[in-house]
Amino acid sequence: MHSSAILWDYDGTLVNSAPKNISITLSILDEVAPRLTGDRLPHCLRSEARYHQANHAAQNWQDLYQNYYGLTAQETAQAGPLWAQHQRRNTTQVSLFEGIAEVLEQLQALPHGICSQNDSVTIWRQLESQGVAAPFKAVVGYNEVPSEAQKPHPAGGLQCIEAMFGGHSPETLFYIGDHQGDVQFARNLDTALGTRSRVIAVAAAYSGASPRHWQHQPDHVAGTPMALVEICRQYL
Repeated sequence: MHSSAILWDYDGTLVNSAPKNISITLSILDEVAPRLTGDRLPHCLRSEARYHQANHAAQNWQDLYQNYYGLTAQETAQAGPLWAQHQRRNTTQVSLFEGIAEVLEQLQALPHGICSQNDSVTIWRQLESQGVAAPFKAVVGYNEVPSEAQKPHPAGGLQCIEAMFGGHSPETLFYIGDHQGDVQFARNLDTALGTRSRVIAVAAAYSGASPRHWQHQPDHVAGTPMALVEICRQYL
């Protein structure tokens, strides 16, 4: 039985998916909120830098869509279920952050999982295309978790742990994400697991996040992907 395991966020943590996410969002806006397209396109969708700023500032994807893109609550509810189908047919290329493959190689002795609000089928395909799927034992995405139990609710994490370990959980779990909602998720997961496991929240700052401004602070901040190796090894 492993005493440690690593759970990852996906977007902005393992892969730089901003260009693809912007493209997908534009196609979804065409369908559910055409009033926000063309010359009326939201400011934060006009460049990758602006997208990163808004994405890291928002509490979650619903907050991003409503308070940064300008969708109504009804439009946001319509947009959520459309993400997977728009993503699967979108051909924009996505790449691992430089150094992530080396991190996975150096930490390959540990089991890895992914808890994301992205589409799990797309995530598996991307991992396989990049040749890094082997360390991952489970991927829990948007479609596997009820809408009311998306991150930072711990349900996805508990489901991922169940898929990886059955009725057990490692003594130490690392959750690596690029958003303060990921820190909240790690704290909620720690509470849900009780004394069975300790969850270490690690912020991936290499994608443009600014954890020092977050209300919810992580246990560690990784300025580069390779810094993740040293952080994890402190507990092994």
